[in-house]
Amino acid sequence: MMADLFERAFAIVVGEEGGFSDERADPGNWTGGAVGSGVLHGTKFGISAAAYPAIDIAALTLAGAQAIYRRDYWDKVQAGAVPTPLALLLFDAAVNNGVARAVQWLQAAAGVAQDGVIGPETLQAVAARGGDGAAFCAAFLAERMVFMAALPTWQVFGRGWARRLCGLPFHAMAIAGEA
Repeated sequence: MMADLFERAFAIVVGEEGGFSDERADPGNWTGGAVGSGVLHGTKFGISAAAYPAIDIAALTLAGAQAIYRRDYWDKVQAGAVPTPLALLLFDAAVNNGVARAVQWLQAAAGVAQDGVIGPETLQAVAARGGDGAAFCAAFLAERMVFMAALPTWQVFGRGWARRLCGLPFHAMAIAGEA
């Protein structure tokens, strides 16, 4: 089940991330993590030059991206240990905004200390909120939206990010219905 859930979530997230892009205005496309810093290697399948400066981004395969997604995002946020709809939201946030931030938003929504590390206290708080799944997911997404709307790149990428965030609950419900 967990592998199947990961594969379904991966298909959704990688679909949002898309193929190769070397948009100069995107700080993630630069090996230094800022526009004009380092080398413009681009992003492919959501794997960015900023996060993975040693990878040949243009040559990255879908299978290679899937292995990275599982190891560096899905497993690190313990997405398989949270309710199915939340797993997609948490995983997508980890890929798009970073593992520590995704966990902090989860912790904020759960009402526990925001240390950016998934531990027993965070997982217990999430489990305790199981009965208010929609409200909990909305609280998580609200934390993420506030952060993203404050980014200086919101003017360039905000409409696409907003579409992505607004679509996630529908994908999450579909995955939950298949489980």
